[in-house]
Amino acid sequence: MLDETLLDAPDALALADLRGLLRGAAEAGARVRTAARHAAEAGIAALRPEGRPRAVLVAGPGTAAAGVADLVGALAGAAAPVIRLQPTGVAPAAGALRWALPGWAGSVDLLLLPTTDGAEPGLALLAEQAYRRGVTVVAVTPKDSPLAESVGGARGLLVPMAMAPHETADEYGENLAASPGALWALFTPLLALLDRVGLVEAPPEALEQVADRLDRTAERCGPAIATYSNPAKTLAAELADSLPLVWTEGEVAGPTGRRFAAVLAELAGLPALAAELPEALPAHGMLLAGDYAAGADPDDFFRDRVEEQQALRARVVLLRDRPAEGNVLSAAPAARELALSHDTAISELEAEEGTPLENLAELLAVTDFAAVYLSLASAGRAPQ
Repeated sequence: MLDETLLDAPDALALADLRGLLRGAAEAGARVRTAARHAAEAGIAALRPEGRPRAVLVAGPGTAAAGVADLVGALAGAAAPVIRLQPTGVAPAAGALRWALPGWAGSVDLLLLPTTDGAEPGLALLAEQAYRRGVTVVAVTPKDSPLAESVGGARGLLVPMAMAPHETADEYGENLAASPGALWALFTPLLALLDRVGLVEAPPEALEQVADRLDRTAERCGPAIATYSNPAKTLAAELADSLPLVWTEGEVAGPTGRRFAAVLAELAGLPALAAELPEALPAHGMLLAGDYAAGADPDDFFRDRVEEQQALRARVVLLRDRPAEGNVLSAAPAARELALSHDTAISELEAEEGTPLENLAELLAVTDFAAVYLSLASAGRAPQ
């Protein structure tokens, strides 16, 4: 159950936010600027690559690394394949995870290692394996971590992860791996790198625009802004006790929706499904007509339900990375028609006019804020 009164109580939200998630969301713009400076100091701006890499490999644990790989793949498009190396192991712990290079990886490929921890022995072994096979290695990790030493020893490029003065590497790795600040701390230096190798257009001025858009979005979505005029709080309230079906349209909306579903599960304990339009319509259509439909109630109408937990009902969340235009083919009208034909509520979030990177930043910021508010205001789900 969502305590909606908590959404409009900034002081109570701050007390419930033991992991600093709201602070991480609010400081995303500042994190981008710090990370961009770290990337420049590491020498990325001075790189003179001989050409584009044949493939980009991404390895790292958790939601943040998965999100980075997905976002890089969407932005790179057809310029080069982006492949996330999935970890193996007996437990989701730093010491248990292992990664392996594909057999074809070699000197024309690029390996990215984004991690908020840097204590994973498996990533250090992967960096050594890449060095032996001539793969270029770039890591974004805390500067004093074991991985930082390994990458330096393997003649790779290290970019220290951007952290605020009040944060420590241990705190970041253990508590904030899914926070908005973690994503931008890892993602920003890699954007600068991929700009230099010709896979993504992200020059310094574009990163500054991203930071500005994140700042403006944080002003609209901050805890002091009332729910009725706060898109993130409104979305959080709408998703309470629902099964979110996150339907996306646009190149950068897809990874945003998948990250939103992952963060809802990890931070708020709320299951969610994400799919891209138009394939989302047949993929999720039965959920709108089955047990999760708005009017579904197979039990006796007169049975006492006072002590029972409310059943989840599907709610469509439509994310679009660009404003609607009359000359652009869109599946959004069909999505609305399908949802309304099944009496299913629909929430819509659309980025303002801007570059793909700016639109991506806005969608990520609003959905991250919404996931944080939902986690803090949900009874029994607030972080302990």
